[in-house]
Amino acid sequence: MQLNTRLFGEIEIEEEKIIFFENGIIGFPDCTRFTLIFDLKEDGSAKGISWLQSLDEPAFALPVMDPLLVKEDYRPWIAEEMLKPLGNLSEENIYILVSVTATADITQLSVNLKAPFIINTDECKGQQIIVEDDFPVKFRIYDILKAKKEEAGE
Repeated sequence: MQLNTRLFGEIEIEEEKIIFFENGIIGFPDCTRFTLIFDLKEDGSAKGISWLQSLDEPAFALPVMDPLLVKEDYRPWIAEEMLKPLGNLSEENIYILVSVTATADITQLSVNLKAPFIINTDECKGQQIIVEDDFPVKFRIYDILKAKKEEAGE
């Protein structure tokens, strides 16, 4: 399907790449169909930040990232009941992302660890869940990313 987006212009979305969020996401209950847009490194792997692009509202794309890139011990507890709509989840098909919040001051860059996106990659079903754990809505990541970049010699 063709989609004319605000950030990426006109893009082609393969039907099997559409992720269905039955209840939408927080603040956007009518946006139920999304796709992930990755910025790839030279080796073909995804860079840190990706985009959760709405197919229902082409002007809406949310920056997201793997929380383990900035918080290696991130293991939110989620009640099994909350995950039932996603189908059969396993270590191999679960993909967890968190939203990224950028401000004019890049040192205030943060991720929302309180409301991750849980995706079943086999069934292309997703759900945003507010976790009971004591994780912050604004977990600052600038210093973490800067340190990792320095460690890598970049």
